[in-house]
Amino acid sequence: MLIEFKVSNYRSIAEEQILSLIPASKQKDYTENIIEKGKYKALNALSLYGSNSGGKSNILKSMSLLDRMIHMSARASSTTKLPHDPFLLKEGYNEKPTAFEISFIIEESRYRYGFEFNETHIEKEWLFRKNIGREVVLFERENDIIDVSSGFNGTKKIIDAAIEATRDNALFLSTCDMLNIDEAKEIINWFSRFSMVDGLNTDREEIQTVELWQKEEYREKIRNYLKSLQLGITDMDIATKKFDISELPSDMPFGMKEKLAKSLNGKETYTVFAEHIVYDNDQKPTGKTQTWKWEERESSGAKKALQLSGPILWTLANGGVLIIDEIEAKLHPIMTLNTIEAFLNKESNPNNAQLIFATHDTNLLSYAKLRRDQICFAEKNKYESTEIYALSDFIYFDKNNDSKSEKERPDTDKEKRYFEGRYGAIPVLGEFQTFLRNTSWQKEEQ
Repeated sequence: MLIEFKVSNYRSIAEEQILSLIPASKQKDYTENIIEKGKYKALNALSLYGSNSGGKSNILKSMSLLDRMIHMSARASSTTKLPHDPFLLKEGYNEKPTAFEISFIIEESRYRYGFEFNETHIEKEWLFRKNIGREVVLFERENDIIDVSSGFNGTKKIIDAAIEATRDNALFLSTCDMLNIDEAKEIINWFSRFSMVDGLNTDREEIQTVELWQKEEYREKIRNYLKSLQLGITDMDIATKKFDISELPSDMPFGMKEKLAKSLNGKETYTVFAEHIVYDNDQKPTGKTQTWKWEERESSGAKKALQLSGPILWTLANGGVLIIDEIEAKLHPIMTLNTIEAFLNKESNPNNAQLIFATHDTNLLSYAKLRRDQICFAEKNKYESTEIYALSDFIYFDKNNDSKSEKERPDTDKEKRYFEGRYGAIPVLGEFQTFLRNTSWQKEEQ
């Protein structure tokens, strides 16, 4: 269960920003959106709004980068450059490290793990655990000095070997996992259920859907999920077979065909089929069906729904964290709403999976059953650094700006207020309106 994520000095983010899934106090709306593990509570979904270039994608990319560094770190070479991509619009920040920190729950323990890095090495790294009572340090690192406490589960001999084996540009946690230190393996296993999808480019997610289709326990889930989205299909199938060079287009250049044949030889290819009902002239079902290749005749929205079905259903089944940028791209608003509802509904989400998504779909502010602390905004400040805040943080003061104040009400028309600019995080188009007023167009003479 994910609790909190912090990031600083990454792309459009200068000062530390916190994406929190801890429920806000004194909020009574949609209490069913709170999930529990032991004594800990978290939200089952979080939305992120903001204008284009506001930085919401960079928040999600930083989460994905932390995950990727954890999994790739110990296996990279000693000369591999780290993906240091600092904030460039404030003097000195290009020389400061990027910092990530994530807090999460495994069983009854709360972990807090983070690190700071530049292009060549890990400057700091830390891991804390909290069971009962105060938080205890498991290890702390500053450059090549790594102090490990006796509370870190693993034999001293192997931990010493991990300290010795950790390179300047590698994470100690990843090295511990590679050497089979138990507690590190548990943490890396938690991250195996942590994934991100770019909603504008979901082609690679189709592979996961196809792989899950091969498992009987997922096949019916995928079929029912896609049928529930009202795509018009009555059934579907995915056929796999060994690659056959004769199936490549006849007009493909010989060199390209030869190169593809070499890379695909011995591998399996797949084709997704969609089945539809055939109707008579009176618009009544004939009892016949028509089957065609999904990629040739289905809409771009149906293709995206197919591609996303694998990651969504896998996360729901395994209780992980799914991050989707531009979730609404190519999807009808109702399909987007249904996707989010799958995570908000305890019946479809019995394993407490969590969804974090960025979107421009303001319909969700009115129709999605999201709490105020599940609606966040990303906006750039005066020196173009991204800041994030939640709707639950808003307080309205009276005309005299005195101590009387009130929080945003749960029944407020959030979509209307967002368009009115009350929450910020929308484009300010004053200069664009000036452009429209001052621009004249003349036809070119023929």
